[in-house]
Amino acid sequence: MHWLNYHHLLYFWTVAREGSVAAACAQLNLAQPTISAQIRVLENTLGVELFDRSRRKMQLTDTGRIVYRFADDIFSLGRDLVDTVQGRPTGRAIRLHVGVADVVPKLIAYQLLMPALADPEHLEIICTEGKSDQLLAQLSIHELDVVISDAPIGANVGIRGFNHLLGECGVSVFAAPRLAQKYRRRFPQSTINAPWLVPTSGTALRRALDHWFEIHEIGPRIVGQFEDSALKKIFGQQGLGLFVGPSVIEQEVCEQYKVRVVGRIEEVREQFYAISMERKIRNPGVLALTNSARQKMFVEPAR
Repeated sequence: MHWLNYHHLLYFWTVAREGSVAAACAQLNLAQPTISAQIRVLENTLGVELFDRSRRKMQLTDTGRIVYRFADDIFSLGRDLVDTVQGRPTGRAIRLHVGVADVVPKLIAYQLLMPALADPEHLEIICTEGKSDQLLAQLSIHELDVVISDAPIGANVGIRGFNHLLGECGVSVFAAPRLAQKYRRRFPQSTINAPWLVPTSGTALRRALDHWFEIHEIGPRIVGQFEDSALKKIFGQQGLGLFVGPSVIEQEVCEQYKVRVVGRIEEVREQFYAISMERKIRNPGVLALTNSARQKMFVEPAR
């Protein structure tokens, strides 16, 4: 059994945190050769390179970032242990690193994450937004605990992760009051040649929406395509076109953007997933958001 030398880990953690060996020397009151040698011993023990030494400034490798996160937790726990024994409050909160795909509506992300913050004294959320593939790459090297997405991991993605369906719902069509009044009667036939604000091509929602247009023989006049769902709603608020959003947040969309419901499309389904590296979720923050989504937010049974 290989035993980890925590002095070596401390030297590595300090260099990574301070950004250089020289800064770590000042912090630890040790000579540079001593720290450099002990980090080499740690790397040999683990059988990995922790720093990329090909550059002038020492940067962590992918494995180095994983080790740093573990070390950060280890030494934080050590401080908490001393504080607890000596009767001082620890003030420690569990960190939940969440990645939110940029196609997920902000109101959906907010409602999904709120249950995880029910006890803010014990949980701190660090939220990152970006493209699904970028977030999944971060998840694979444990920089994120969970990714919230509108689609499961695709077969062409070389990442071993697990899809946890949070729920699904139909979509509602929204518009500024003037447009809503014009197109609400005889929906959806009334929307033939109507101005539409749609998601960009390649997204699950856009594919489903295009299929619906085709089935109902609606020739949409697309006036805008958006990656950011919040920006799409702002354009819709200004009366530039019809747009869709998850029916589960219908009331919130109407209130926040001062729009009205034109109609509802049950055939177009939006699904939301929590993607993790765990088959069985154990992280308390991820458990809180998945349980709340399934039991409260999405009242319809998953198909």
